[in-house]
Amino acid sequence: MSKVPPIMVTRPSLPPLEELLPYLEGIWQRGVLTNSGPLHQQLEKALADYLGVPFVSLFNNGTIALLTALKALDLKGEVITTPYSFVATAHAVVWNGLTPVFADIDADNLNLSPAAIEAAITEQTCAILPVHCYGSPCDSAAIADIARRHNLKVVYDAAHAFAVEDAGGSILRHGDLAVLSLHATKVFNTFEGGAIISHSESMKQRVDALRNFGFADEVSLMGIGGNGKMNEFNAAVGLAQLAHIDEALARRAEVAERYRAGLAGVAGIRLPSGQALRHNHSYFPILLDANFPLGRDQLHEQMKQAGIFARRYFYPLICDFTPYKNARGTDAVSQARLAADQVLCLPIYPGLSDAEISRVLDCITGAGR
Repeated sequence: MSKVPPIMVTRPSLPPLEELLPYLEGIWQRGVLTNSGPLHQQLEKALADYLGVPFVSLFNNGTIALLTALKALDLKGEVITTPYSFVATAHAVVWNGLTPVFADIDADNLNLSPAAIEAAITEQTCAILPVHCYGSPCDSAAIADIARRHNLKVVYDAAHAFAVEDAGGSILRHGDLAVLSLHATKVFNTFEGGAIISHSESMKQRVDALRNFGFADEVSLMGIGGNGKMNEFNAAVGLAQLAHIDEALARRAEVAERYRAGLAGVAGIRLPSGQALRHNHSYFPILLDANFPLGRDQLHEQMKQAGIFARRYFYPLICDFTPYKNARGTDAVSQARLAADQVLCLPIYPGLSDAEISRVLDCITGAGR
């Protein structure tokens, strides 16, 4: 192992401690720790304003938010989703008593292929669960058309897509609901956290009730809910983070541009396409084909030996994990399987120095020598 300091695939962004302390002092003075406290309400409004969406419901993490989003739509049957994602995407389907059906991805942007979605629809299909993979927007217009023609609900797993915009504005406006992760590894974090974006006040009220055990008020339940509330400490972190998010996104863009320039023309390396008007550069995936001098796993190991920790994300496919091996669609995901065998996500975060970027590039361009 190299003696130089390691370069991790990501490092969480943190606000200046002195900016967080006043929020914490307020928590101690008020004695309100959770249950939709003042900081929680302030952060919901601030995020709705920043993201350009009508309603935000904060959660303790993105997985519980995704579980609740599916629950809020009262679905029954099959949900078409991607095998090229983190396992929480499919887990949320199963935990709701629904059946996941896997469809293939587009070779260029690695998002669910609209043609593959359409081919997977049956009489049992009730919803589509696409992922804005690496923050790259799905073909939301095509997905909306499919959903309209087949009377299906659409929930976007937008875990990677904080602040991403297309020509019409925030991509979180698409679908019946969209779900964010605010986990420590994301471009905007509250240590742990998540959010659901709703498009009507009535849906926000339903989501908020399900987040709080299903209580409609102190004496009545609107349904069977869980405990998904974000506490005041996490909301304080989010408010402190929000003051610095534009700076963090700008630095991520600089890192991504350095990578693009340094890898341009390198044989055997392809970058997935993305159609965002505003990208958040949450990840920097590269795809390695047979023209690269090393296999993906060989490069991954060589980088590790040099103290550079890239990630094979997403490998393996969800449908290759034991609980999902017999799911419908697992035999028709050739593009997803190819991407899983070729992908390597490079280190990217605001604190990554120019010298560290050069180390990463030198390791890749010098591979096999």
